Amino acid sequence: MIVAKQKPFEEIVDMVKDADKLLIVGCNECVTVCEAGGKKEVGILASALRMYFANQGREVQIDERTLERQCDHEYLEEIRDIADTYDAILSLACGVGVQFMAEKYHSQFVYPGVNTCFLGATEERGVWTERCQACGSCILAVTGGICPVSRCAKRILNGPCGGSTKGKCEINKEVDCAWQLIVDRLKALDRFSDYEKITPLKDWSTDRAGGPRKVVREDVKL
Repeated sequence: MIVAKQKPFEEIVDMVKDADKLLIVGCNECVTVCEAGGKKEVGILASALRMYFANQGREVQIDERTLERQCDHEYLEEIRDIADTYDAILSLACGVGVQFMAEKYHSQFVYPGVNTCFLGATEERGVWTERCQACGSCILAVTGGICPVSRCAKRILNGPCGGSTKGKCEINKEVDCAWQLIVDRLKALDRFSDYEKITPLKDWSTDRAGGPRKVVREDVKL
């Protein structure tokens, strides 16, 4: 999932301080799971902003909505009839949702309420860790299902480097060396021969060329 965390309250206030009528829009997908931008967080933030503006002696109308997704035309259409009535929209979706919202509603400035961090997994309640950088050319088949692009501090494709010690990364001794994890897993799976295969350097000019990437499935297009 996409992991995000809410921006500092002071930064949010600075963005929306001139609005007299503000709509806060949450997302019921990834940011709900990582407790950054779901219905609960929308309510808490709205209450905090109302209190802040009241203490400033200002009457600001702050309304709340939470959509199923903000990266989908269908759900963004749910606020079509009301979007133009607000001075600004504060989106608590990931960066994709903020941009998609801004593309659809041109009359209002759409502000980001969260910082989008990475593609990750839930290790335990309140702890999310990075697992993927969406590089566009997955090599997990030969690395035992452990991604060196996202989990190695140096993004080494044929490791480990010379700095890892006792299975820990030289950049941060609290972080497991990704390549030690890969080696251990390949041994456990009796696939250590995969470690001896040289993975070609990524051609970022191909994987990330041409601006924003696009996936087109002709078999599912309308």
